[in-house]
Amino acid sequence: MEKEEKHLYKLDELSDYKVADDDPDVRSWTVRDADNRVIGKVDNLLVNKAARRVVYLDVEVDHSVIDLNHDPYARPTHAEIREFINKDGENHVIVPIGMVSIDTDNKVVHAQAINHRTFAGTKRFNANYPVNREYERAVFDSYHRDNIPPDTIYEDDSFYEREEFDKDRYRKRE
Repeated sequence: MEKEEKHLYKLDELSDYKVADDDPDVRSWTVRDADNRVIGKVDNLLVNKAARRVVYLDVEVDHSVIDLNHDPYARPTHAEIREFINKDGENHVIVPIGMVSIDTDNKVVHAQAINHRTFAGTKRFNANYPVNREYERAVFDSYHRDNIPPDTIYEDDSFYEREEFDKDRYRKRE
């Protein structure tokens, strides 16, 4: 079996990378959803070295989200969606950097397009394990369930290069 190449790195583990001087370091900042409810705190920044930029926020999820104990795929509306249950120790989610805005005055990260229920229904991960592409796609799809038809997939990895979500970069499954 071929080992999957790591493509995302925590900023903390890259000694030769740092937050640009003109950008705020949002680690430990509160993350709020579309309704201004607390989702958690930014634990780390995930960097794609090939793109040479931060692509995700690693957010430690607040207990209010975990306590919903939501199993989002218990009754899948589409056969191709697999069921999952968040396990003990899985208390982090990734949030694409293009889906947040930063309030430097209040040290808050806002995810205006994602509500509390969506965060509760998003597959979490254990911060001790690397984020793989399958997880990235599952999370990305969960954030856009209402905006993107279920028979679409992301065409390529160019989402690393964009500033904001662009639904035109999706294509129909073949």
